Order: sequence, then structure tokens, then C-alpha cells
Amino acid sequence: MDRKSNLKLLVSKSCIELGQRVNQNLQLIRMDQVDRIVRMEEPVFGNGESKVVLQESVRDADLYYLTDPNNWGVTYQMYGVENHMTPQQHFQNIISTVSANRGHTDRFTVIETILYSARQHRRKGRESLDCAIALQQLVNLGVDCIMSIDVHDPDVQNAIPCTPFENLYPSHYILESFLAQEDIDYNKIIAISPDTGAIQRTTYYANILGCRMGTFNKRRDYSHVVNGQNAIVSHEYIGGSVRGRNAFIVDDMIASGGSIIDTARRLKAKGANKIYFVASFCLFTEGIEKFDKAHEEGLFEAIYTTNASYIPEEIKKRPYIRVVDIAPYLAEVIDAMNKGESISELLNGTEKKLVLAREVAQRKKKK
Repeated sequence: MDRKSNLKLLVSKSCIELGQRVNQNLQLIRMDQVDRIVRMEEPVFGNGESKVVLQESVRDADLYYLTDPNNWGVTYQMYGVENHMTPQQHFQNIISTVSANRGHTDRFTVIETILYSARQHRRKGRESLDCAIALQQLVNLGVDCIMSIDVHDPDVQNAIPCTPFENLYPSHYILESFLAQEDIDYNKIIAISPDTGAIQRTTYYANILGCRMGTFNKRRDYSHVVNGQNAIVSHEYIGGSVRGRNAFIVDDMIASGGSIIDTARRLKAKGANKIYFVASFCLFTEGIEKFDKAHEEGLFEAIYTTNASYIPEEIKKRPYIRVVDIAPYLAEVIDAMNKGESISELLNGTEKKLVLAREVAQRKKKK
């Protein structure tokens, strides 16, 4: 069967809202009303074990499986107690879903909107390489392609050198939203990397905005671990003056938020004007309260993020949260892959979108 006519979506319960939006955007792209989502169940038994059941055939389908391994909003009952699913449990569901297909699909692509165990991407001493092992598990089960968004360290794909691994950057969608909503002096803007690991992402934004950039260098105490991470000893700024400038702090994810808030505080102390946070994923692992407080103090204006990972509805309602929908982007990539077209231009934004962003940025700088 022709792949184009047999495109199907599997949508995990961790990714229902985004999956439905991707389905709708595929209908817009292809100008039809075809529902491409395959019906399936992911029941959990009373002892905590789970399974995946497909409720319709996927034989010879070009199948794209959407899942968010970090969605802690998915709950289940175990021995009468409500539990929140962990990334490990979500990944086990991914394994179950892949095995439920039993090799009947023409091609099986797993789209982890946030890559499972992405921060456990390299080994320091006696520890596991969970991300690499997870990728190899998927390949060994017969997955043909793995896709994810703004991977913490894209070099982890070297763990599966013979299998396609596509790393998608939503930067152009975030930047487009930022330029449309923020009325600031673009002649006085600076892109800031909160640490050396985010320099590449920050450089991208600086190039589009045509502005200077700076970075912070974190010195850590490797003999002291706090909440699973080595404690930060100092946070030193490297770069030009930020006095009177609007700062654009860029990272791949906001977890607890302590580091990025500390970055904003230090920039304010150096005379920065308005400060914005930009991250593909906002996890808020220690709650939203510290951001509420920091916003009330005037440390930052807004947080720009995506719907690639789960954000509770009550958090989305915060006046400073700007959630950018990436469903149109995922639909574009899926449509191109299904048609056998190159997705190189889509990996970090279409040239058309980048040109538009540059033109808008330049126009705003001239005001």
C-alpha cells in the first residue's frame, strides 16, 4: 500500500492533546477530514502492571507514535492509592506499544516529545547510561526512526549509529511568538546563555535578532550533591554590558528553576532592563511558587515555552506563561517524512520562517 495513503498516528495517553492537534494540522495540510489516530488502550492493573492494546489494524501502515515520557499528570490506581506515572513507567509503555505492533507496520517512528532520560546522556564514574540504553532498546525492538525535540545532548544519537535520529528545534516558532507579542526596544536586546551548555541555542537566537550575547559559567562542587545535582559554587558572567538592555535568557529546559532565576537576579544587579526566559520545556519540578515570587519582584517579564511537555492547566493560566503550539511543526515533519521528502529544512525552521523572523526583528530594531 502507498505510504502516503496509509499514514497513521498512535497517540499515548501522555500526549493526547498534542496528538489531536497534530492530527488536525495534518488534515489542514492535506485538505481532508481523515482521522489518522489509531484507537488504543493503556490499562493499568490494580497491582501497578500495565499493558497496551491496539484496537484496530496497523498492518502496512506508516506509523508515528507520539508520547511524552515526562507527563506526570497521568495517574493510575495501585492498591487503592492514586499514583503519578514516572518517566520510567512511560518508557515501559513505549516498549509495550512498540511490541504490540509485532512488526506489522511498514515503518514505525517513535516521537518522544521530550527524550527519555535525556540528562543521563554520558557517564561520570560508576553510573548508568540510561538514555543510550533506552535508544538501543527501541532499535532492538524494530523501531525504524526516533524523533525528539531539542535534545539535551544530540550526540547521544551515536548510541544508535545505524538508525535515523531526528532532533527537532522549535526555536523558530518560539521566536515568531516572541516577536509578535513583545513590544520592547529591539536595539537594546542581548541573548544570554545561563551556562556554557546553552551557548549554541543562544547563538541561534542572537543571530536572528542581530544582537550581542553573553553567558554565565557555573562552577560546581563535585563533592557535594543536592537534589541529584552537584551544588553550584559560583555563577560568573562572561560578556558585554547588560545595563539598560532587554535580556533574552535561553535554555533547553527549566527544571526546578533555581538556576535561571539566579541568572535573572544577577542580570538585574548588573542593570538589565526587561528579562525574558525561553525554554523548549518547562517542568517546574519544585512547583511554580518561586516563579510567582520572582515575577512579583520584577525579575522577569515572561516565560516562553512549548506544549511539547506536560504543563498543568493552572500553571498555563499564569499571566507570564506563554505556551507556543508546536503541533503545526510536528505535522509538517510527519507529512514530509511520509511523502519521502527531505526534512533538512524543517529541522531548525523553514527558511521562509527564518527570513520572516529576521525581517520582523530588523523592522522592530529600526523603530
